[in-house]
Amino acid sequence: MVLALILLVLLAISAFFNLGGFIHLVLHGRSGSAASRTAGPRLEEAVIEDHDAANKIAVVKVDGIITGQVIDQGGFSMVDLIKAQLKRAQEDSTVKAVILKVDSPGGEVLAADEIYRAIASFQTNCSKPVVASMGSLAASGGYYVSAPCRWIVANDMTITGSIGVIMSTWNYRGLMDKVGVLPQTFKSGKYKDMLSGSREPDTITDEEKKMVQDLIDETFGKFKDVVRQGRKQANDLNKGKGRPLSDNWQDYADGRVLSGNEAYRLGFVDQLGTFDAAVERTKDFAGIENANLIEYQQRYDLSDLFRIFGKSDTKAVKVELGMDVPRLQAGRMYFLSPTFLH
Repeated sequence: MVLALILLVLLAISAFFNLGGFIHLVLHGRSGSAASRTAGPRLEEAVIEDHDAANKIAVVKVDGIITGQVIDQGGFSMVDLIKAQLKRAQEDSTVKAVILKVDSPGGEVLAADEIYRAIASFQTNCSKPVVASMGSLAASGGYYVSAPCRWIVANDMTITGSIGVIMSTWNYRGLMDKVGVLPQTFKSGKYKDMLSGSREPDTITDEEKKMVQDLIDETFGKFKDVVRQGRKQANDLNKGKGRPLSDNWQDYADGRVLSGNEAYRLGFVDQLGTFDAAVERTKDFAGIENANLIEYQQRYDLSDLFRIFGKSDTKAVKVELGMDVPRLQAGRMYFLSPTFLH
């Protein structure tokens, strides 16, 4: 009886989702921007602010740790979701611009770079402006993804900056020696184990340290190029209305965090204000007087529910601490604010 009741509930949920999809299809048709898709995240449009306007501004959120790892039961990452939202905004002719709403301490280097490229490509391919609206935190990778935007708005109390790269590893050889564990390593080249935590610290050569540092410096150079190019392109498009980078901006690109006020003074952001100020600026760039604010929400169906019930990995237990705690992996580079490393 219990099994029968569960099946009935699942069938009812499935019928609800299918009915909703059918109504959505009838209202929007198969050829519009809201058409059903078989690949990628399934998104549906939701109105945040309804101003009874024909035009729309899409709000795309970068919230929490920036990661390329799967973050939902649909098997998609943050990068997948943001790319899919930008694609929807590009295909919908009634969407005139995008607001990138950032509240993130940063995260993985590759994930941040993919989002950065997606935003830059979006503005180039469809000529729709993207305005960054920084929340309480838009540091390191959070600033990296904001850099290609045409205009950046921050609150005076926003924590931003933290331009830099970090890579961490752990050496546990001393602990192994205490418990009497002796590692045995077989390798194909002399540098194959240079980040291994089981090596004795005094066997790590200056040459190996330099190789790792050179890798960090190369990635850091890319970060600074992204900032320099993004701010220059924005300033050119805005015809000098924004804030150009100060002559000494690189002196502050040393990993330190900045307030919104200081970031504005140095030219890292164009305007101090709230999300509403970002909306007004976006309408100005798009050349429209009014617009509905929308966002794209992920839609799930019965197959996703079955996928949830089918999981049996005991390591998937989550303890809610009120914030997303980054899972730093040894030997991987991050654009991440130092306040989240402890």
